[in-house]
Amino acid sequence: MDDPPRKIIHVDMDAFYASVEQRDDPSLRGLPVAVGGSRERGVVAAASYEARRFGIRSAMPSVTARRRCPDLVFVKPRFEVYKAVSAEIRAVFTSYTDLVEPLSLDEAYLDVTANRTGLPSATHIAQEIRARIREICGLTASAGVSYNKFLAKLASDHRKPDGLFVITPAMGPAFVEDLAVGRFHGIGPATSAKMNRLGIFTGRDLRDRSLAELQGHFGKAGPFYHSIARGIDQRPVRPERVRKSIGAETTFAADLTEIGPMGEALAPLADKVWRASEATGLRGRTVTLKVKYADFTLVTRARSAPDAVRDRAALERISLDLLAGLFPLVRPVRLLGVTLSGLEEAAAEPRRQMELGL
Repeated sequence: MDDPPRKIIHVDMDAFYASVEQRDDPSLRGLPVAVGGSRERGVVAAASYEARRFGIRSAMPSVTARRRCPDLVFVKPRFEVYKAVSAEIRAVFTSYTDLVEPLSLDEAYLDVTANRTGLPSATHIAQEIRARIREICGLTASAGVSYNKFLAKLASDHRKPDGLFVITPAMGPAFVEDLAVGRFHGIGPATSAKMNRLGIFTGRDLRDRSLAELQGHFGKAGPFYHSIARGIDQRPVRPERVRKSIGAETTFAADLTEIGPMGEALAPLADKVWRASEATGLRGRTVTLKVKYADFTLVTRARSAPDAVRDRAALERISLDLLAGLFPLVRPVRLLGVTLSGLEEAAAEPRRQMELGL
């Protein structure tokens, strides 16, 4: 006899950082707000929905965001506040189940197949969670309910902001058929582009490819893509999920050969990694530079030290130093990535730390 379907909820706070700022400062409500640095090399960490109407999104250079919306209001991030609010939200989650897998400060999976309330309806639980978050935190959350993590994530994106959507077992396989593969959680821009080159544009196209073919093109990820195209995802909700690294990468529209443009490309990557480090309260001792050449050859260079990287400037400086060590180039570069690993909780009291490589 088959096991009954699981009941999975994916909760995603709506424009979390920006919404916290608008909640705490009423003068910002209704305005296009960007959390992040407004300096020339600053990057948007989060954008309010008013700002998103102008095409502003996270990881966008601040100068580009300002160009799109001259009235954009920049607000300096307050990560300690976001962490405190996240803890309040997490307490709401754990009042229903111990099976909570946080993905970031503003996003988590919950397995409520068996739950503390005894409620048989995951939809009812999701409604209660959203109402309690609004009451306790003054913020809105979107939620998706389904029988696996992949579909719950798709469902939470379906009715944003402040929405709730359910994908039942009967709906699952058909729901992904007409969805562009670029909207599948777990398929990033580079993989989506590769799929498009192979003639795979929708879930239906992906489902029509054999397991062997997908493994041949995508290696270890092939079985996962084969399954999700059929609405299947057996991954459990893991409450003790330990983060091993924080990384960011970018694929260039045109291959690069000069260190100047590559160095400029490293700045937003360092911003993104450091924001995640600040948000999670984690610091890392190892910086790794990932380089993919035009012929898809991949190389990495890393530097480690006994103490954690102390600030964003040091992270960028180390990344640039690792990049410089690859010159003169053997071939053009199509992708750069920066990863921080050897993670540990940030010290409660700041202390002087040695810079890597010095």
